[in-house]
Amino acid sequence: MPVWVRDYSWRQTDTAVFLSLPMRGVRVTQANIFCTDQYLKVNVPPFLFEAILYAPVDDTSSTAKIRNETIFFTLYKKEVAMWESLVMENGDKEKMQRIRENAVIKAQEKADEEEKSKAVTKREHKKFALEATMKLEETERKRIENLKEEERKKVTEELEIWKEKQRNEEKQRRIQREEEIRRERKLIEEKKKQEINKTLNAGTSKARSILTRAGSSGNIFSEKLKEESFPAPRSAGTIKISFTSRVFPTALRESRVAEEEEWLHKQAEARRAINANFSELKDLNEEEKNPDWLKDKGNKMFATGNYLAAVNAYNLAILLNNKIPVLYLNRAACHLKLRNLHKTIEDSSKALELLIPPVPDNADARVKAYVRRGTAFCQLELYAEGLQDYEAALKIDPTNKTLEQDAEKIQHIIHGTAQDS
Repeated sequence: MPVWVRDYSWRQTDTAVFLSLPMRGVRVTQANIFCTDQYLKVNVPPFLFEAILYAPVDDTSSTAKIRNETIFFTLYKKEVAMWESLVMENGDKEKMQRIRENAVIKAQEKADEEEKSKAVTKREHKKFALEATMKLEETERKRIENLKEEERKKVTEELEIWKEKQRNEEKQRRIQREEEIRRERKLIEEKKKQEINKTLNAGTSKARSILTRAGSSGNIFSEKLKEESFPAPRSAGTIKISFTSRVFPTALRESRVAEEEEWLHKQAEARRAINANFSELKDLNEEEKNPDWLKDKGNKMFATGNYLAAVNAYNLAILLNNKIPVLYLNRAACHLKLRNLHKTIEDSSKALELLIPPVPDNADARVKAYVRRGTAFCQLELYAEGLQDYEAALKIDPTNKTLEQDAEKIQHIIHGTAQDS
């Protein structure tokens, strides 16, 4: 059975009631106190205190302080008035029960409201934390984008400087080639003049000797002159030569025979143009001076993964003959494996310059050149230039699904970068 606490004391003013409730020998916490606007209960086993207040109080502003095993209540009245007693007297049991039940219901409703309020506050705090995190992430993303943009500008500037340097070097090489051609022509003309002069001098000397001998015999039409005269020219003849016509893969109604003939002529000239004016090539044997043999050797080295050795083979082949586009194309593949991206772009561009005019015979080589240069651009994060090369390759080979998928991936990267910025 609980022990009812009766030895409490209280006093009041017009606006508040001050209640002192002793709880000796027990430990009291806020959880042991239950208070509504008209009902007050303290349950600390074995002690129990219950009071149905004389008039309603403001339970939200009222306080309870625990000090020296005593609870001090400060209950603020809802209406300014003096109470006749602390608790309601002469109340019937049903009314008391209703007040208790209403107090429990109100306490439950108040607890629900506080729970909802805490949930709302928690959501607001979570929302605020999320917004703060998003702002920090946005700031970090902008910082990273700025770094990427600076790096992209730096690479673009370096690429433009490299292109300008290549143009200047090409111009210088063209001027040197023209100067060499002029010197060779001049030497050829001088040799021809010397040969003509020698022929004229020899003819003049021979004519003088003939005249001298004829003058001494007194007859210019002597037998000796007849013996020294030239034989009659041989009779002319005609030899008929026929060539097998080349069959091109292009249909006749779409024929590009002129361009294909020009391409074949350029390839034949390139095969004949061997640059042998290098002192370091003197120690090579005959097969090492063959660009085709060096190309095959470089291909074998590339297949085994020895990319540096393959580059050396292609370098020597280009030194021997710098007009064969497949040598630059294969060396670009090696540089791409070695992550020499700028050299990959340079060799692919040189191969495209030599793959002119564009005909079906060199379509595969042009596709490879565009793809390798586009891949190097993308690895340098120059996605716009890379997309242009992949689109150029697709125009040559529109049925290639792999090229189409790679171009779509690059477009997604460009769009994603634009959206982030």
